[in-house]
Amino acid sequence: MAAFRRWKEQRLARGDGSRKGSVDAAIAELVQFINGQERFCTTSSCAGRLLLAQAPAPGFHGYEVQKQNCSWLLVTHQLCAKEDVMTALQKATGDTVFKFEPFILHVQCQELQDAQLLHSVAIDSGFRNSGITVGKRGKIMMAVRSTHCLEVPLNHMGKLMVTEEYIDFLVQIANRKMEENMKRIDRFYNCLQLALKNELSMSNSPLEMIQNAHSVYTHRRKRKPDKDPGTYTSPENKEESETEDDPETNLNFFC
Repeated sequence: MAAFRRWKEQRLARGDGSRKGSVDAAIAELVQFINGQERFCTTSSCAGRLLLAQAPAPGFHGYEVQKQNCSWLLVTHQLCAKEDVMTALQKATGDTVFKFEPFILHVQCQELQDAQLLHSVAIDSGFRNSGITVGKRGKIMMAVRSTHCLEVPLNHMGKLMVTEEYIDFLVQIANRKMEENMKRIDRFYNCLQLALKNELSMSNSPLEMIQNAHSVYTHRRKRKPDKDPGTYTSPENKEESETEDDPETNLNFFC
């Protein structure tokens, strides 16, 4: 726990290392809330975005624009209009692709059970592509992801390959995806707050304390079969047998 705390302090002190240089405004409160929990630390995030990316010459393979090599002709974390895309396309000289990328969040967790809690909340909030990875050195990473992406090529060698009407159609689809994306983010934030609150109240309840006390048993000794009617048991042996079958008396043997 101390090692994770020290690493987290160093990680947060380095600041945001993304291309933008800051956390997106739409998820700033969520990121701050997660980092306010001792067992979580966010390592990267994006609220979701609409962008028009241009690949370097001579083009890109399989309509995939590599992030580190492309230039962004348009990028927004809000809804956009067809006119915004058309204006950006006037600057295109190579191959371009119009994309919607949904919310993504990477959180390093102190314990596996912490990652499992986040994963459960993410799945229930609609982020069905979320997952947990454990590194060779024990680093536990939880990724919140979904699959409702959009990626469509528009230009080839600077030439527009689709109609303006089709671009308007694409923008409408992308905007609907962005609206759904923001709803899922709100749902994730609300569900996470509720899950942590319920977890705290459960850990403080008398019933939970009783259940935790009994969880120290790895197994319960089986009661011995009844002896034959003709077998005699002395009072001392009978008392010893009853003591073996009493879980409260045997608590220390299983701790």
